[in-house]
Amino acid sequence: MINIGVIGHGYWGPNLVRNFMAASGSRVTAVCDQQEERLTQLHKLHPTLTTYTNAADLIADKNVDAVIVATPVSTHFDLAMAAMTAGKHVLVEKPLAQRSDLARRLIDEAEKRGLVLMVDHTFVYTDAVRTIREMIASGKLGEIYYYDAVRVNLGLFQHDVNVIWDLAIHDLSIMDYVLPNKPVGISATGISHVPGQPENVAYITLFFPNTQIAHVHVNWLTPVKVRHTLIGGSEKMILYDDLEPSDKLKVYDKGITVTPGPEDVYKMLVSYRLGDMWAPRLDNTEALQTEALHFIDCITNKKEPLTDGQAGLRMVKMIEAAEQSLQDRGRLVELTL
Repeated sequence: MINIGVIGHGYWGPNLVRNFMAASGSRVTAVCDQQEERLTQLHKLHPTLTTYTNAADLIADKNVDAVIVATPVSTHFDLAMAAMTAGKHVLVEKPLAQRSDLARRLIDEAEKRGLVLMVDHTFVYTDAVRTIREMIASGKLGEIYYYDAVRVNLGLFQHDVNVIWDLAIHDLSIMDYVLPNKPVGISATGISHVPGQPENVAYITLFFPNTQIAHVHVNWLTPVKVRHTLIGGSEKMILYDDLEPSDKLKVYDKGITVTPGPEDVYKMLVSYRLGDMWAPRLDNTEALQTEALHFIDCITNKKEPLTDGQAGLRMVKMIEAAEQSLQDRGRLVELTL
C-alpha cells in the first residue's frame, strides 16, 4: 500500500485527493494547504487524515511514501526537489517546473535516487487520446497533415503564468504523446488585456520536419468554453471534442486525392472523398483515476511513467520557446527536443 501525501488542496488538489483515495493500492494519509479553512472542511469528511499547513512537515512525515505537488508553478521545483531529497516518489501537477534547467535537475535527482518522477499531463490518460495515438500509430489516418486545437473559456485568470502555461500545455502534451514526430520550430503571438498581468490570449504554431503543421489557440477571455481538436490525415480525419458527453471522438473518412494532369503540374486534379463518419466506443473511466493507478503501478513495479520527467521537460522547453517567440512578436524559434 502506497501512502500518499498531497500538497495543495485548492483548485486541482481535491480531484487528486479523491482519485487517490479511490485507487486500489494507495491511500491518502496526509494533505497540506496554507489555508486552514480548507483543511478543516477536509478533516470533517476524512477524520483520519493528517493535515499540515507547512509543506516541509508533510514531506518529513515518515508515513508518506509519495508526494503529489498541486501548487502554483513557481513552487513546483522546490517542493518536488525537497520531496525527492527526503526519498519520496513525486507526481507534479503540470508543468513540471518554471524553467527547463530546473526540470533537468529534477530528472537527475529522480534518476540518482531511483525514484518515480511523474507529471500530471492528465489528457494523456484519457481513452480518447489513447485511441487517437493507436489510430495514428497503426497508419489508419495515413500521413498526418495537421493538428489544430482550440482551448478557450472565460477564466480562470492566473497571476503567475500566462495562458500558454495554463492551457496550451494540455495540447502540447497530447501532441507529444500521439504524433510520431517532434516539432523543430515554434512561433507564438499573444496579448494581455489586463494591465500588469500575463497574456490571456495566444496563438501558437508548431513546425515539423515534414509537411505536418500544428496550431493551438488558447484564450481565457471567451463567452463560451470550447475544447475542439482536429487532426487531418491523408486517409482519415478526427474531431475530438472533450466537452461532448458521449461521442467525444469522431472519425471521418474524408479527404482529397491529388492526380497530376495530363499536361503539366499546373493542372493538378483535386478530387474529394466524402465517406462515412463513425464514433469509436470509449472507456468512460476518469482520466485521473487511470493516472493514479499508473503512478502506483510505476512505484510498485519500478516502471517508467508515460508522462515521465523527460516528457515534462519537453513541455517546458516548448513553452519557453513559445514565450521567447511571443516576446519577439512571433519570431520563429528553433526547437531541439
